[in-house]
Amino acid sequence: MKHLPLDVRVPIEEDNPSICRDENKCIKCGQCRDVCKNYISVLDRYTFDMTENKAICINCGQCSIVCPTKAITEKKEYHLVEEQIKDDEKVVIVSTSPSCRVSLGDEFNLKPGTFVEKKMVSLLRKLGFKYVLDTNFGADLTIVEEASELIERIKNKGVLPQFTSCCPAWVKFVETFYPEFIPNISSCKSPLGMQGPTIKTYFAKKMNIDPRRIVNVALTPCTAKKFEIRREEMNASSKYHDIKDMRDMDYVITTRELASWAKEKNIDFASLEDSEYDSLMSSSSGAGTIFGNTGGVLQAALRTAYEFLTGKQIDKNLLEFKPVRGYESLKEASLDIDGLKLNVAVIYGTKEASVILDKIKNGENKYHFIEVMTCPMGCIGGGGQPVKDDFDYDEVRKRRVDSLYEEDRRKTVRKSHENPEIIKLYEEFYSKPSSDLSKKMLHTIYHERDDIKK
Repeated sequence: MKHLPLDVRVPIEEDNPSICRDENKCIKCGQCRDVCKNYISVLDRYTFDMTENKAICINCGQCSIVCPTKAITEKKEYHLVEEQIKDDEKVVIVSTSPSCRVSLGDEFNLKPGTFVEKKMVSLLRKLGFKYVLDTNFGADLTIVEEASELIERIKNKGVLPQFTSCCPAWVKFVETFYPEFIPNISSCKSPLGMQGPTIKTYFAKKMNIDPRRIVNVALTPCTAKKFEIRREEMNASSKYHDIKDMRDMDYVITTRELASWAKEKNIDFASLEDSEYDSLMSSSSGAGTIFGNTGGVLQAALRTAYEFLTGKQIDKNLLEFKPVRGYESLKEASLDIDGLKLNVAVIYGTKEASVILDKIKNGENKYHFIEVMTCPMGCIGGGGQPVKDDFDYDEVRKRRVDSLYEEDRRKTVRKSHENPEIIKLYEEFYSKPSSDLSKKMLHTIYHERDDIKK
């Protein structure tokens, strides 16, 4: 494919699973170039001579957020999902990510940050999904596994710092540009990555559904999830059942896609009655809820790691660990857990992350645990979130962050390992964190990418 020069715009391959460009709308303004170069730090790392004229993309979709003409959009899958719903032989299940419930309302002229979880569930039911589940459940599962992994690394003098692995764009960034740090990335799959195989095994068995009939759909704020579900290793359910070509998650639709779908069907979102999630794989803690925020994953992990290590109830100061809250792109903190000093950091933006990676490469490694998200202020600023001409994006993102923290405070259960459904899942299926089965289903490996010919 012939691309325009890198100093003109972001190049996009036709087979990119996450984003695409309408050439008729592109005005070559360079805003996609600037965000990819100055914030994502991908466009400044290669030339076409180094890649044999191939575009390098970490699939984050931030170029679609800044594109003034909407020439760049996500690769839409919702019409494919609609066709699956029409097939009576299929059982189409959707799982909703934390951030969508505080951004979907933006598409229907509600105040930014409005918490619309129950109307979102109602909309998904109206569109025909058989089951509506919550990926916040998968977030709690991720925390139990990830906190256990962190404790194991610390106790056994494993590779530190441990980086979070929930953001597929960040993982691909490391695989491409910093492969020496692959061992530092948590082996835990993302919440979506754990939700998918658990539905096609545990959920299928509990509900007496043939897993071959299940079509798993993820509603996310993230265009990179469209890439993640297509990674070769995201087929644990296929191996578990010995069923060829089964994917753990089959489709990803973004917040924007869901809104477009609703508008095509002339659904009045504001008039929808509230609806609840289905009863299995939908219970979640406050820790799972705040996954969408910058700093949320680290706080959730600390809540569980602290209690796993000490056997004591965490106090309010650590439950809401203020040093890693806020809107800044880099936050650092230290805490003492029964004499064990932990140095942690929270980062959003891969440009910012690369600064820390370079420091660690140069011997300035003082960290034990680092959370990294690619998008501004975390998943609430994802590449699949609503785009409006009159948005003050920083303020909109802040409102979304605040809304998820408010929901965390409203929750009765605020720690992932105390989620009753998670406890039951381990009792009935996975046995314990880092068991042989959980290693096969919930953990993964990463690979160096040879996109750049050095």
